Amino acid sequence: METIVRLAARGDGVTQSGRYVAGTIPGDTVDGDVITAGLHRIAPACRHFGVCGGCQLQHADDAVLAEFVSGRILGALAGVGIVPETVHPTHLSPAGARRRASFRLVRDGGGVRIGFNVEGSSAVVDLEECPVVRPALWDAACKLRSALAPRLRAGHAVGMTLTETLSGFDVLLTNLSLPAADIGALAALASEARLARIATETAAGVEIVLQIAEPAVRFGDVTVALPPGGFLQATGDGEAALQAAVLEGVGKAGAVADLFCGAGTFALPLSAGAKVFAADAARDAVGALSAAAKRAGRPVTTAHRDLFRQPLQAAELNKFDVVVLDPPRAGAKTQVETIARSKVKRVVHVSCNPNTFARDAKILREAGFRLEALWPVGQFRWSIHVELAAVFLRD
Repeated sequence: METIVRLAARGDGVTQSGRYVAGTIPGDTVDGDVITAGLHRIAPACRHFGVCGGCQLQHADDAVLAEFVSGRILGALAGVGIVPETVHPTHLSPAGARRRASFRLVRDGGGVRIGFNVEGSSAVVDLEECPVVRPALWDAACKLRSALAPRLRAGHAVGMTLTETLSGFDVLLTNLSLPAADIGALAALASEARLARIATETAAGVEIVLQIAEPAVRFGDVTVALPPGGFLQATGDGEAALQAAVLEGVGKAGAVADLFCGAGTFALPLSAGAKVFAADAARDAVGALSAAAKRAGRPVTTAHRDLFRQPLQAAELNKFDVVVLDPPRAGAKTQVETIARSKVKRVVHVSCNPNTFARDAKILREAGFRLEALWPVGQFRWSIHVELAAVFLRD
C-alpha cells in the first residue's frame, strides 16, 4: 500500500515511490488498483466531473488546491535552481466566479450540445450544469444555445465565448454566420439574457452583428470599452489579487513600463500614482486603453507593438523605474533578455505558465536579479491552470 503525497502537473496523484495514479489526491492510499479516499477528498461539485475536460480537481479540498497552485510554480522554479525569498498565501477563486468562458456548440443526432471537450477528446460534453461559471453567464449561454440551434446543421461546431461586463454579456461566435433576418430575434434575446453585444469571427475578421450597449469593464477606477472578444482575467477576484500584487511590487515608482498590457488591467490602476508606458500587439486593446486613459486624464502613453518581434531595447527600458510584464503562455523570453541587458532594477512579472515563467526567471537571475516575492493565484478553480505575480530585484 502506498500513500499519494503530491499532485503532478496534469493533476494525477503521485506516490512517494514516484508512481502516477489518475484520479487520486494527496492523502489517498493505493493498494494495487484499489484507491482509498483520504481526508482531503471531497464530493465533486458537478455531475459531469470525470468526463468533462474543463475541471480536473473537483474531488480535492481547498488545502490541496492551494498546495497544487503554489507547488506547480515552486516546482518549476526549483527546476532552474530558484527559491523565492517570500511566498505569499495562495489566492483561490470561489466556485461560480468565472465571468468569462468559451463553450462549444455542436449539433448531433440528439440536438445541440453545449459544453467543453471530453478529457483528451474533441467530443463535446453536453452540460446540464457548470458550477465553475457565474450563474447568470450559464443562463445566458443556455438561452443562446436555444436561439442558435436552428442555425446549426448536423456536425456543425460553433465556438461561443461569453464575457460578463458592466453593461451585459459580450458574446463572440466563431464558425457561424448570422443572416440579417436573425438579428431581430437576437435583439429580443439580448434583452432577456442581458446581452450587450454579439459579434462573429470568421476568416474575414470580427464583425459586430448586434450591439445594445457598449461592453465596458473597470480597471481600478477607470472604465474601459472592451473590444469584441477582448482579453479579461477569468474572475474578478483573481484579477484583483493580481492587481494588488502588481501595485505592491511596483511601489512608489514614478515611471513604469507595462508590457503585454492588454486593455489596461495593470496600466490603469498603476497610472493613479505613476507615469505609464503601455505596449501590446493587440491593436484594439491598446486603442481601448488609450481612449480610456485620455477620458480619465491619466498619464498613460501607449504603443501598438509586437514585443516578441520588437521588444523594448535596453536604451528604451532605462527610462523606467519598473517594468511590468504580463505575457501570454509563451512567456517573454526575448523581452526579458533585453531587460537583462538594461539598467532596470525592478521587474514585476505576471504569468499564466509556470514553465515559461521559470525559464524567464532564470534569465533574470543570471543577470543579477533575485526573486524577492511570489503570489500564487488559482483563479481557474478545480483546473490545472495556475497564475502568479512575482517581483524581481537587482541590487
